[in-house]
Amino acid sequence: MPAKSLEQLPRELAAGLGPLYVIHGEEMLLALEAADSIRAAARAQGYDDREVLTVESQHFDWSQLVEASLSVSLFASRKLLEIRLPGGKPGAAGSEALIHYAARLPADTVTLILLPKLDKTQLNSKWFEALSAAGVTLAAQPVDRQHLPNWVAGRLARQQQQLNDEAMQFFVERVEGNLLAARQEVDKLALLFPAGATLTLADLQSAVANVARYDVFQLSEAWLSGDAPRTARMLDGLQAEGETPVLVVWRLADELRGLVRIRQGLREGRPMAQLLRDNRVWGERQRHIEHALRRLSLRRLADALAACAEVDQAIKGAASDDPWLLLRRLALGLAS
Repeated sequence: MPAKSLEQLPRELAAGLGPLYVIHGEEMLLALEAADSIRAAARAQGYDDREVLTVESQHFDWSQLVEASLSVSLFASRKLLEIRLPGGKPGAAGSEALIHYAARLPADTVTLILLPKLDKTQLNSKWFEALSAAGVTLAAQPVDRQHLPNWVAGRLARQQQQLNDEAMQFFVERVEGNLLAARQEVDKLALLFPAGATLTLADLQSAVANVARYDVFQLSEAWLSGDAPRTARMLDGLQAEGETPVLVVWRLADELRGLVRIRQGLREGRPMAQLLRDNRVWGERQRHIEHALRRLSLRRLADALAACAEVDQAIKGAASDDPWLLLRRLALGLAS
């Protein structure tokens, strides 16, 4: 069966259950919600028996999978079988068992396999390809800043509410990087305001908590794309959360060195596409990198790397400057 998006899942489940579902990815909220939806649909369609196998080590006895596929409760004729692999690596015996299982899915059983974020090797493994061919795979990917407004709008639409543009910008700034808190804040709006309402900035200012969570990779996205206000918010948030400036300056310097390599390659006449591949720049990050290169010359990048060294000296106590103040000056200058 082809892969399905998480947004399609409710509609697909309403049309009927498949025999096998595989959920993988790093966004735990979305993975949990998808699994709960499948469990609820299974209960509604008479799959009253439920068994859970958790593979906690490579010494797991995979014969339990065969036994579980053959056994059904005396009180139910249909079964939901969950297989949880928190490590994402079934091992040689597990790989063989999963391939065999995917080729002979048991009757009157819905199988739900829960996996963490998988790397490229795992995604291309024979066992994962066998599962994907036999069932529906669902990837619980993080919701980035660009797609967060649509995600919030979709959640609000389910409770017949919406935000005007100003309110949406405020909401996203408050919950960015914390999807669980974003869901909780959306749920809270359903309790505070009536269905059918279009909420304004004034409504949200007193209702939505500041639960944004930032990391150094999001900070890179902000200054690379030239978003100075977001860069400032993130630096304030990282400092308030107790993040070490060592990690922040390390990430800044690493990003700058990559930009220098690409800038030098362009000067030598090498194509941008090749330089992006060579520097392992993929997906949405390509757009941010290209945006930064249009603003930042090789000389400015070199000056910024020198400024990173000054921040490092301040962190080590070799200079009296506040490292967070230096980081703010550096990052905002790069975002300008």
